[in-house]
Amino acid sequence: MRDVQFPKQVLLVNGLVPLAMLGLDAARHKLGANPYEFATRATGILTLLFLILSLAVTPARKLLGLPWLAHFRRLLGLLGFAYGVLHLLTYLWFDKVFQARAIAADLARRPFIMVGMASFLLLVPLAVTSTNAMIRRLGGRRWSRLHKLAYLAAAGGALHFYMLVKADHRLPLAFAAALGILLGYRVLNQYLPGYTERAKVSARPPRRA
Repeated sequence: MRDVQFPKQVLLVNGLVPLAMLGLDAARHKLGANPYEFATRATGILTLLFLILSLAVTPARKLLGLPWLAHFRRLLGLLGFAYGVLHLLTYLWFDKVFQARAIAADLARRPFIMVGMASFLLLVPLAVTSTNAMIRRLGGRRWSRLHKLAYLAAAGGALHFYMLVKADHRLPLAFAAALGILLGYRVLNQYLPGYTERAKVSARPPRRA
């Protein structure tokens, strides 16, 4: 695929649809009995979803032999970071009203808040270094090593979700299982790339005999 700008625009628009729906429901007062909890849960799930999707790009690219899929990884990661920012803001603003003492007390009293904060902080350097200029400045190898933190951030996010949920753990466990599969693929690909990679699909038509 030569021109990926239009598909990227489609992906961006679709990635922002949940935010638009959330804002529309908030304006119509249809977020349920606890709007803060609904908004926090929704933005947290979207953060994990886009992080997992961004990590799935490389396995999909190698398994399907479609190198152009790599163009969408950065956008998916940035969407995950954006929803992570909103997730954090719903907590800091609506729950703690940006009161430092209340936030510090919550961090000490509720371990899942600490795990969530740490996971978000891991995403910050990844978002900062997501530009082409930063990739050139760091060098491809150093940039790649740094962005492996995305796996740790996603694992921390899944753990944060699991610790938060009191009864039904199926969704956080599903995120953890998806991350485990992606990590398993990465290990397998390192040692047995012949079984985990497909030849690149050529964009040129076959020559006529």
